[in-house]
Amino acid sequence: MSTTTELQKEPGDVGGSGGALLELVGLRVFYGAIEAIKGIDLTVNQGEIVALLGGNGAGKTTTLRTISGMLQPRHGEVRLRGERIDGIRSHELVQFGIGHVPEGRRVFATMTVRENLEMGAYRFSSVDSADMDRCFTLFPRLAERRNQLAGTLSGGEQQMLAIGRALMGKPELLLLDEPSMGLAPLIVQQIFEIIQEINQQGTTVLLVEQNATQALGLANRGYVLETGSVAMSGDAAELLSDDRIRAAYLGEGAA
Repeated sequence: MSTTTELQKEPGDVGGSGGALLELVGLRVFYGAIEAIKGIDLTVNQGEIVALLGGNGAGKTTTLRTISGMLQPRHGEVRLRGERIDGIRSHELVQFGIGHVPEGRRVFATMTVRENLEMGAYRFSSVDSADMDRCFTLFPRLAERRNQLAGTLSGGEQQMLAIGRALMGKPELLLLDEPSMGLAPLIVQQIFEIIQEINQQGTTVLLVEQNATQALGLANRGYVLETGSVAMSGDAAELLSDDRIRAAYLGEGAA
């Protein structure tokens, strides 16, 4: 899988596609002298779920952190709806309709569930009760625990809270970094069903996930990163059936 393989459909053929929402063009990101992202090109169309796959150190989290303004590229562009957003600070990008759920959840442990959700709406002058109701409908467990301290929740409940908090910012594009990490299989299934529902309600999703089967089963398209470069990209079903993907991520056959 060292050479880029193109399996990609034309944009009009992709389910849920409504034109390019996010584009990464020749993106290069460094940590000091170390080049972590090596000139990648990536597109997420309006209405899609796009999976970003790869092993540890492939550059997945770095890519999301660059999109959300937590890191700045040395070369290349990040475009949202055709406009460059690289160079804009992270907290300002929330105003542009980007929500980021980082790896590790990072809920405010000493605040209640409701207070955490209210923090997600900080860019608005007041909390929209309809958005709060939507979160509690998507995550009934959070409704039951709305006055409980976030630090006392289970791992799965904290992941639900982290996603709900991001949704309170009314994102057009939701970045999810390893939402299944450390969770029991039943909870993982619930989380992925909720991600699908969020997408069906109109939010575009870029999903970083090591669980290739779950991610590609949910996504319209996928990209595979290896050491900071795009090794493969294409329709999710085609990637899932590719022998190299199955060997690398599903433990089946030989590469």
